[in-house]
Amino acid sequence: MCMNKFYVVGTPIGNMEDITLRAMRILSEVDLILCEDTRVTHNLLSKYQIKTPTMSYHAQSKLSKADKIIEMLNEGKNIALVSDAGTPTISDPGSLLISQIKSACPEVEIIAIPGPSAIVSALSISGLSVAEFTFLGFLPHKKGRETLFKEIAGSERVMAFYESPHRIMKALESLKKFVPERKVVIARELTKVFEQIVSGTPEEIIKYFTDNSDKVRGEFVVLVSGK
Repeated sequence: MCMNKFYVVGTPIGNMEDITLRAMRILSEVDLILCEDTRVTHNLLSKYQIKTPTMSYHAQSKLSKADKIIEMLNEGKNIALVSDAGTPTISDPGSLLISQIKSACPEVEIIAIPGPSAIVSALSISGLSVAEFTFLGFLPHKKGRETLFKEIAGSERVMAFYESPHRIMKALESLKKFVPERKVVIARELTKVFEQIVSGTPEEIIKYFTDNSDKVRGEFVVLVSGK
């Protein structure tokens, strides 16, 4: 029987000092840490002198990798799951693995170790009324993208999504088309050296990034006020 534990551990989204004491303890105590990219996680582990073995697990991992993880749980191992940044399974690999573990080893205790989240951090400093909001994750590249912008236009709640530097200007152009008068808040590179918040109408933000093209880089959280 599986009587051990599987931890879902939030890690810093930029500033490594944002890791919690509990997260450091758990990562030190488990038998194995599953990482989206072992090289990224090793940077964090090295900073805090955590020597726990690691193994890659990401969206492209084969089913056999999940079978191996379940086998280790059956052997009595305690395992932690981390992502490159933030909280695993939130717009991030891991949900399928947790579902598989729940099915194969229902006795395993799955425990959340709370930590940073880019979406919550952005909402907290946005100045928008966020008693209710809808999180869309990463928008699709093509199919269904326009449908989501129409959904944003019709929403009375704050709508939030992640966007890459390669598509942020395209996203802003779509917001200009569908919600030209709404307030938009862009949170860029949260907790990192070049953290930045830019607010305004879609057109105002497009002008800002057009005039400051060197800022169109990093990771973006986009918040759109409700109608």
